[in-house]
Amino acid sequence: MRQSKRIAIIAHNNKKRDILEWAEFNRLFLAQHELYATGTTGKLLEQELGRPIHKLQSGPLGGDQQIGAKISTQEIDVLIFFWDPLEQQPHDPDVKALLRIAVVWNIPIACNRSSADFLISSNLMHNEYQPHLPDYHDYLERNFQEHAIQVNRELPFPVGTV
Repeated sequence: MRQSKRIAIIAHNNKKRDILEWAEFNRLFLAQHELYATGTTGKLLEQELGRPIHKLQSGPLGGDQQIGAKISTQEIDVLIFFWDPLEQQPHDPDVKALLRIAVVWNIPIACNRSSADFLISSNLMHNEYQPHLPDYHDYLERNFQEHAIQVNRELPFPVGTV
């Protein structure tokens, strides 16, 4: 992970004011990094910070999944996601998938102002850092072997006999 981080910033509707206040307070820190955000959050951050933000789709329209895809291809280093635990979200499965993929790829996640403050004040945020990237080769190979055996059992004839 390079010294200048690629930070994804997301906030549910009831947390937009919190994320904007947090971003304004941390304006100088954020200016040193490349910022990505979903839909409305990105537009609001651009206005608040007066700088360009890589804006993706709105969360419910696929933005959470776009951020997740960028995480899985190591294009996002940090996720700051102020989610609302008290409000049901129509795209809740996408939110859970995004948080899951961030954990799968071992990137730092902050879900509220306190954890975001702790995360960005870490010495690791100001230097190059090489996170441990999980090696999923064995998992993928095992998963493939198990499915290949299962499919072969379910076919009316063994593979390679026709």
